[in-house]
Amino acid sequence: MAGAILSTTPNNQLLRKLPAEAFVLLEPHLELVVLPRRAPLEQPQKAIEHLYFMEQGIASVVSANDRTSPVEIGLVGREGVTGIAVILGSATSPHSTFIQAAGSALRIAVKPFCSVMLQSEALRSLVLRYAHVFMVQTAHTAAANATGSIEERLARWLLMAQDRLDNEALPLTHEFLAIMLGTRRPGVTEAVHALIKRGLIRTNRGIIIVVDRDGLVQRAAKMYGGPEAEYEKQIG
Repeated sequence: MAGAILSTTPNNQLLRKLPAEAFVLLEPHLELVVLPRRAPLEQPQKAIEHLYFMEQGIASVVSANDRTSPVEIGLVGREGVTGIAVILGSATSPHSTFIQAAGSALRIAVKPFCSVMLQSEALRSLVLRYAHVFMVQTAHTAAANATGSIEERLARWLLMAQDRLDNEALPLTHEFLAIMLGTRRPGVTEAVHALIKRGLIRTNRGIIIVVDRDGLVQRAAKMYGGPEAEYEKQIG
């Protein structure tokens, strides 16, 4: 579904932070779209056609090449927007972006977005600060993948997913989690079982249910919290 008229205040946190005069410039170009799971938003080295201000659900930015398995490098939910490459002045990205948890977004084509960004200092400043925050997230993900156990990384990732979905029940399969964590499914299964034994989560038919969020924060150790604090500092 596409083309629905905006009748309510956007759920997207970036759009909610924009002053009215900046949002008025964007609004005529925004298109509400429903995004099913696995829907592709960007493909490697292909011209990016739209940016998606996520309203619900989660988009995953994934790095892959001929020599490696797909590995997630970033998450985008209602706190952000896809198309970081466009914000930074590029027409393409080496990464792919797809929908991991079904939802919706306010979509805008690249040309009108760039036009409004040139007109509005408020929009330009906001999305550049978000690009910075997103790069902090990717740096923390790289550090977590390099130094953290699978169980710690899984705890971090579940917290990040819950932040974006505002729900204790997360629709996440072991297949997706293997991509997200850059590991094999048996390793994910062991980590899931370990968190279940600790009483932090439970599972039910492709759903992971967060039982003890504070416990997950402790299990993720210092791998969770840095990008979240930077978002609060830069975006509020």
